Amino acid sequence: MITVIEQAMQARLVAIAPKIEIVPVTLCYERSDPFAIRMTFPAPATLEGVAVSWTFARELLESGLSGPAGHGDVRVRPYDGDRTTIEFHAPEGVAIVLLLTAELQRFLERAASVVPPGMEHLYLDVDQSLAQLMRDTC
Repeated sequence: MITVIEQAMQARLVAIAPKIEIVPVTLCYERSDPFAIRMTFPAPATLEGVAVSWTFARELLESGLSGPAGHGDVRVRPYDGDRTTIEFHAPEGVAIVLLLTAELQRFLERAASVVPPGMEHLYLDVDQSLAQLMRDTC
């Protein structure tokens, strides 16, 4: 049974200059963290020169495909009929990427085959999470 979904995509990194750079990104969904999606940017695409991952709600990505979603560090909205914008807000600045909406939909469909939307609570390991919290406090 599949428990992790990963999908490589080409993202257009929107810069201040008129040039738009294409960078590879990886989306990841894991059954062990059923509410979250992780997007990883490779080292050459980051200010620090190391790979950077952002974790945000699957529901945020789903909602952002049809209309503006998010008020925090990650915001998602349709750009045009074919692309979706994801904004990442950090103290260093804002990164804006454009992704093909069809690829995002395909990723979400694959994630739904691992954990159906609305059923995430059935896949949480509360005992393990509580044990991890208790270890961190000692």
